[in-house]
Amino acid sequence: MPRVSPSIFEFLETLKQNNHREWFHAHKQVYKERRALVTEYAQYILEGLNISDDIEKFKVFHIHIDVRFKKDKTPYKTHFSFFYVRKKPKLRGGYYVHLSPNSSFIAGGFWKPEKDDLLRIRQEFEMDAQEFRDFSLDPKFKKVWGNLYGTEVKTAPKGFSKEHQNIDLIRKKQLIFRSPLSDQQVFSKSFLDDVVRRFELIRPFFDYMSDVLTTDLNGESIL
Repeated sequence: MPRVSPSIFEFLETLKQNNHREWFHAHKQVYKERRALVTEYAQYILEGLNISDDIEKFKVFHIHIDVRFKKDKTPYKTHFSFFYVRKKPKLRGGYYVHLSPNSSFIAGGFWKPEKDDLLRIRQEFEMDAQEFRDFSLDPKFKKVWGNLYGTEVKTAPKGFSKEHQNIDLIRKKQLIFRSPLSDQQVFSKSFLDDVVRRFELIRPFFDYMSDVLTTDLNGESIL
């Protein structure tokens, strides 16, 4: 099992202090070597996930920032990250890993759900959200993944009552769970296996959403 090298964070810390193109171009080979290590870690996690899941694709994000439409012209991210997508159309949801000094985390959920998918999820919550609340409040789940978060509308989406008992869920525009990681955890021998284990714990959320997004309001398959 590969172990995350402290050199990953050493590079990011130095980049943070020298976040400009001249320095980066002079150290581009170092970046490529560190990114290759991150890709190795991502591949290991992928193999672990595929034991019990079906991943369609994964991506290690580049470190460059598109600054064309940003006031902040800082050109490079100070983190490494990668993302896994479950195989559609039957399976839904995505896994995300974010590695950065003193601010690493993993996350899972729906960052930018399609308009029709979001409506279907809201309709499900409007009918009944008990199953969602049951698994999300389970002590084992909550210990690792905490509370649901994501951007939301201020009152209620169009067509939904702001007085509905499940308005806290219906209001969501994103549905994400996040699990923070200390640097000590990142550099531990068991880290990559621990990430796989934590992702396995979020599977009830993904299974629930997959069932919702592949059926109509009567529970009939739309695939």
